[in-house]
Amino acid sequence: MPSVLWLRRDLRVRDNPALLAALDDGPVTALFVIDPVIWSGAGPARRAWLAANVLELAGRIPLTIRHGDPADVVSAVAADVGAAAVHIAAETTPYGRRRDAAVGELVDLVATGSAYAVGPGLITNKTGEPYQVFSAFARAWRDRGWSRPASTPRSPDLAEADSDPEALALLERAVADAPFDLPTPGEDAAWRRWHAFRAEGLDAYRVERDRPDHDGTSRLSPYLHLGVLHPRSLLADLDPASTYATELAWREFYADVLWHTPSSAWSDLKPALSGMRYDEPDDAIEAIDAWRTGTTGFPIVDAGMRQLLATGWMHNRVRMITASFLTKDLHVWWPSGARHFLSLLIDGDVASNNHGWQWVAGTGTDASPYFRVFNPVTQGKKFDPDGSYVRRWVPELAHLVGAAAHEPWQSDVGYQGGYPLRIVDHAHERLEALERYRAARA
Repeated sequence: MPSVLWLRRDLRVRDNPALLAALDDGPVTALFVIDPVIWSGAGPARRAWLAANVLELAGRIPLTIRHGDPADVVSAVAADVGAAAVHIAAETTPYGRRRDAAVGELVDLVATGSAYAVGPGLITNKTGEPYQVFSAFARAWRDRGWSRPASTPRSPDLAEADSDPEALALLERAVADAPFDLPTPGEDAAWRRWHAFRAEGLDAYRVERDRPDHDGTSRLSPYLHLGVLHPRSLLADLDPASTYATELAWREFYADVLWHTPSSAWSDLKPALSGMRYDEPDDAIEAIDAWRTGTTGFPIVDAGMRQLLATGWMHNRVRMITASFLTKDLHVWWPSGARHFLSLLIDGDVASNNHGWQWVAGTGTDASPYFRVFNPVTQGKKFDPDGSYVRRWVPELAHLVGAAAHEPWQSDVGYQGGYPLRIVDHAHERLEALERYRAARA
C-alpha cells in the first residue's frame, strides 16, 4: 500500500527509521510542509537555513513540498496518493505534539523514532518520576543506551515529487534573502563536518569547547536541530563517557524536561522564584536594545551579540555570559532573551535554548542557586585570554593588545575607536540581583 513520509526535523536519508518503516508499506511519497506557524515565527536567517536544507534534500530525493496548515495539507496529500498511513518521526515539543494530534484525527499517523537518541519521556527514576538534575539523568541515559544507526536504503522507492510552485518559490526567496552566508546545507555537508571534527578536534574538545577565540566546537548544532544528522549517528562513533557525548546528553535532558513539563517552554520550571522582581521590558528598552545590538560597553557580551547578528550562531560559553548579563545585570526576565535568541539562531531549539536560559537565570534545572552571576570581565579574560574573540567581533577595540580588549576603560586610548561606555555598573547590579533573590526567597 502507498504511504506518506512527512518529514519535519528529520531532513535526511541516512539513519532515518521513519523512512524505513514507510518503505516497508510500499511506494512512499516524501512530503515537507511549510507550516505557517513555524515559518512566520522565524527570522530571515532561520527561514533561510530551513529552506536551504529542504531544497538540498529535494535535490537528492523526490520530495513533495507544500505550504499550509499541516492538518489540511497532509490529509489532502494522503488522500491523493491513497496512503494507508502517514509515517513520521515523533515530535516532542509542545507545539509539535498539538499539531500532530490535530493531524492524527484525520490520518493514521505512524511514529517511528524521534530527533533524539533516547526519546523524551523514556528515562525515569526508580519511582517512575523524571530526573530533575542533569548528572543523574546522564547516568541513566548512558545506562539505558540507544540503538545502532538505522540502515540506509540504497534506492528508496519514492513517488515522483508533486510540489506546489509557490511553496518552492517561498523557499527559494528565503535562501536568496539570507542576511549572511549560511553554512553548507544538507547531510553530506553535515557528515563532512563531523568527520573533520572527529579527526581534528574531538580529542581536544574537553578543553577547547569553552574557548570562543578558537574553532574548538563541532558546529553541528544547526544540522542536529533540523535532523540533517541524528545524534545516534554521532554516538556510534563516540565513547559514551566522552565530553562530547555528555554535551549531546544535555540536549536530550532538556528535551526530556520539556516533555514532562511543557509549560516550562515559556515559564519558570522552578516555582520557588516565581516572586522574583524583574524590570519590565518597556522600562528597559534602551538597555535591552544595547544588549541586542552588542553596544553594552562590556566587550565579551557585545562580541557575542554581534556574532549572533552576523552569523546566526553564538559560542555556547558566550551564550551563558550574554544570558547572565540580561537576567542579572539588566534584571530582565529570561523569556525576553530566549525569544530574541530563537528569532536569530539557526540552531535555535526551544528545549535547549529556553532551558539553557533558565539554567543561567536560576529558575530551571541548575543545581546551583540563583546567586551565580557571571562577571563579564573575568569570564572574558578566562575564556578569551588574548582578547582575539573580542577584537574579531568588536572592531572598535582592535587597537587594544591582548587582554586589554576586555577592559577598555583601563586604557588611555581604550575608547579612541568609538566603543560605547558601559551601560551599567556590574558590581552594583550584581548586588541588586542578589537582593532581589533574597527577597524572592523570603
